[in-house]
Amino acid sequence: MATKIDKEACRESYNLVRGDDNDVNWVIFKYDGHLIVPDSQGKDYEDFKLKCTNDCILFGFHRIITGDAMSKRAKFALITWIGDGVTVLQRAKVSTDKSLVKEVVQNFAKEFVICDHQELAEEYIKQELEKTGGANYDAQQQVE
Repeated sequence: MATKIDKEACRESYNLVRGDDNDVNWVIFKYDGHLIVPDSQGKDYEDFKLKCTNDCILFGFHRIITGDAMSKRAKFALITWIGDGVTVLQRAKVSTDKSLVKEVVQNFAKEFVICDHQELAEEYIKQELEKTGGANYDAQQQVE
């Protein structure tokens, strides 16, 4: 059976992460049978990482504040987590199913496909997002 997505529920969770009027910094979309649905959301990235277990595939949408002394801005990442214990058939479906998630999650600075817990480090994600940004005034020497 083909996978489907609950667009309405997923869009609502996606908008929570994008919104500036709350403290939701991430949301997870997971499989419920053959349906992709919002699973959980939160503020702390460590809580997000705990959901990335070896037996699951999940799609995460994460907000990180980047910038420098001159400006701060929100950057967004789409993270596809594929655990080590996931079967070959499940892995094969990820790319087509991710296209369903991208119908809802349309605005992000960088996309990650991660299978290793070390690559889930928040500092790594933040550094990669900063590379997608504009000017970095902290990188310049201040002259008096």
